[in-house]
Amino acid sequence: MKVDVLVAGAGPVGLAMAVELERYGLHVRIVDKAAERTDKSKALVLWSRTLELLDRAGCSQALIDAGGKVSGVNIVDGSRQIAHLVLDRVITPHAYALMLPQSETERLLDEHLQVNGIQVERGVELTQFAASADQVVCTLRHAEGQEEQLEASWLIGCDGAHSTVRHQLGFEFIGDTLPSNWILADVHLGGLPWRGEIDIAWHSDGVLAIFPISQDRYRVIADVGDAGDDTSEPTLQEVQAILDQRGPGEIQASAPVWLARFRINERKVADYRAGRVFLAGDAAHIHSPAGGQGMNTGIQDACNLAWKLALVQRGICAAEPLLDSYSLERSAVGKQVLEATGRATAIGLMTGEIKQSIRNHVASLIFGLAPVRKKVAEVITELSIGYPHSPLNAESLHSPGSPAAGERAPIRPQEPPVGAGGTPLFALFAEANAAVSDFVARYPGVLEPNIRKPFHEGGLWLVRPDGYTALATTHDRWDDVGTYLRQIGCYSPTSE
Repeated sequence: MKVDVLVAGAGPVGLAMAVELERYGLHVRIVDKAAERTDKSKALVLWSRTLELLDRAGCSQALIDAGGKVSGVNIVDGSRQIAHLVLDRVITPHAYALMLPQSETERLLDEHLQVNGIQVERGVELTQFAASADQVVCTLRHAEGQEEQLEASWLIGCDGAHSTVRHQLGFEFIGDTLPSNWILADVHLGGLPWRGEIDIAWHSDGVLAIFPISQDRYRVIADVGDAGDDTSEPTLQEVQAILDQRGPGEIQASAPVWLARFRINERKVADYRAGRVFLAGDAAHIHSPAGGQGMNTGIQDACNLAWKLALVQRGICAAEPLLDSYSLERSAVGKQVLEATGRATAIGLMTGEIKQSIRNHVASLIFGLAPVRKKVAEVITELSIGYPHSPLNAESLHSPGSPAAGERAPIRPQEPPVGAGGTPLFALFAEANAAVSDFVARYPGVLEPNIRKPFHEGGLWLVRPDGYTALATTHDRWDDVGTYLRQIGCYSPTSE
């Protein structure tokens, strides 16, 4: 039997991809070679923009109910505070970092899929595939050893850093492995001076980062220099020694849940698409854990691709340029994340007493400026992500105010997010009149039937199903919308 989409990999990114595609009515199968979901905490943070996007599928509230909200980030040197960032002033329905172990994120997304009739097929491995102009023939190996041939219209590789899909496409994973070694410890901590916030210590001997998980359980991450090829599990005593040395003092670690060593890889493919095959998440990009951006970037890959694939598969829009825009848009974001997390890691690992002293002094001055704190908070929460150079942006037109094409559209209180529901529709923000209403009625499979109030008087905005602005112009140029939709290959049976 042929399916619309095969999703290979059932981590957070693959699960989010299946959630999005299912709600748009596509026939999806999702497989993972692991017999069980992870029981490790792994990726801990869900940022504001990710939660906004998951709101549209109706699955964010379960995540919020299970997690813990964090509204502050401290950067310290011993007991001295260098900077304090607050997250609860960013303009979003989710002005916080949601701390939730990856095991719980996967469980809740998995349960959401089950409620909607999709069962993750575990112990099933994609071993090979052959893509043609109209389908992808996939070979699946089941746990008992039997093989299955599956025909899919599209294949999406969400199968992690060692992606089978990426390897078989022959895509180079460009980048490096950083020389420093790190330890990770999920432990119970007592004696923290800043309870309930993310703490980052810049110490002369290295970085120490502490993330709250739940109550007195925390994630501790620290670099330990060049430890060669040592892959042994770190001890609680080693973790305690680092806390004593780099922390503000009086922190006690106990009852470890997970201890591990790791090295940081910074790698990315050049292209996220090859015809009917796509890459998303760690299969396409991996980077430093600084800022907790990895899982969020992958989930946002899913939210970017799913609506485009749905419009194409349902015959509402032509494949190009919609599908090609996925790689162009998300590759640019992946590059930005790699650069930003790499810079943050390099700053934290800066050596030399004079350099460190200058770093701390400059950081204290810069973060003392309110505009800088606001900008950094928007970057961390990923609200600043946009697509300024997207091929889906309309040509620059006069508009009486933001958002510009490619920018995230504001989410107004008591207004449902654009793209919610079972159909990926564009939304028109304009002053309603008979002519505009008649125009909207000609695009029932493309535009929301209800015209939303404009963001500013005298303006007109077209917002994509993922909440990013496609077109911004003046209120009297609503026919620009029709021109735009034709240019990107979207049409409806009643359009001219």
